[in-house]
Amino acid sequence: MGLGNPGPRYQDHRHNVGFWLTERLQNLPSALTGFSPSGWQEESRFSCRLQRLAPSVFCCQPTTYMNESGQAVRALVQFYKIPTHAILVVHDELDIPPGDIRLKKGGGHGGHNGIRSIAQHLGTADFWRLRLGIGHPRSLGLQQEVADFVLHRPSAAEQALIQAAIDRSLQAIPDILNGRFDKAQLALHSPT
Repeated sequence: MGLGNPGPRYQDHRHNVGFWLTERLQNLPSALTGFSPSGWQEESRFSCRLQRLAPSVFCCQPTTYMNESGQAVRALVQFYKIPTHAILVVHDELDIPPGDIRLKKGGGHGGHNGIRSIAQHLGTADFWRLRLGIGHPRSLGLQQEVADFVLHRPSAAEQALIQAAIDRSLQAIPDILNGRFDKAQLALHSPT
């Protein structure tokens, strides 16, 4: 599940890094992942764009706004009987610098409305999160409010760091898909 806001108006905003990563999944070589993605399909019954990455692995981008991301997750989970421990949500993270990555299971929402919505709709926060750092406006020396900050493009330097983090995350996808979360965490949390 990649989080972001739908439509061209938001596509380059920091809040859409979850979409940025999931868009690139279809370009991974099948030799690396062991599967060939099906391509994106609009699925109005699930309020998302969906692609099948493997027989029992789906990639979803909600077509709702970020604050309502839980609708798509709940619909997929209920229809496909997906256990919560098998959900990975890819999202932007204010609390870590651009270019840093954290993979964790469970925890609070940290003020992220997409994560809050998913936890509310599922009735649990016990799902995996791939947190891609975008930095906080204060730690970056900016005076923007957080809501304004996430709904704008990163600087060219921040964009390069975020894209490098996405590249590293994509290399860990085979381990994540095969349940080797410890190995993925070691690779993702290690300094580059």
